[in-house]
Amino acid sequence: MNFLQIIDLAGTFVFAVSGTLSAANKQRLDSFGVLFVAFVTAVGGGTTRDIILGIHPVVWVEDVRYFAIILLGVWLTLIYKQYIAPLKKTLFLFDSIGIGFFTILGMQKALMIGVTPVIAIIMGMVSATVGGVLRDTLCNDLPLIFHRELYATACVAGAVLFLLLDALQVENTLNMCLTIAVVILIRLLAVRYRIHLPTIALEETAPEEEEG
Repeated sequence: MNFLQIIDLAGTFVFAVSGTLSAANKQRLDSFGVLFVAFVTAVGGGTTRDIILGIHPVVWVEDVRYFAIILLGVWLTLIYKQYIAPLKKTLFLFDSIGIGFFTILGMQKALMIGVTPVIAIIMGMVSATVGGVLRDTLCNDLPLIFHRELYATACVAGAVLFLLLDALQVENTLNMCLTIAVVILIRLLAVRYRIHLPTIALEETAPEEEEG
């Protein structure tokens, strides 16, 4: 098992935990509903990326380890939910770790099949964010990507840094570790200090007075 596969499985586990935590807070979801949300969260981004890039079959279809790691994440989260769920921002932390893993993983997989750096950055962002969007949509929550704090922007920043360090011939494993850490750190600092991009809002115009 190479380092890229380790990152993939670790990211799958982390997102399975975040999906379980999110779903378990919804009182109307049964155990199958929780498992379904966890599964979609864990593989949604990677599946979307592979479909866009024309990679078939997607990796979890032919490798049972992914389903096993999702089951493990769900089981451990439900068993220890009473200890980890009350912790403030637990879901946020696992989500931040997950986007760090999958941003760089998605970029690496895209670059391996020869796409341009710009498309690789987009694929990294897709890998990192789509699973969370599906999770939040299924749980009837506003997706984190639409929150004001930096989210997709953190993914893009980490992806660009990865390309820069790669151009400087930084060893690949070290590069991945550094850029994953940067994505997570940007996300944590953005929420801690309420850093966000400027908002865009159209000014409200007064209704036109009726003639006559």
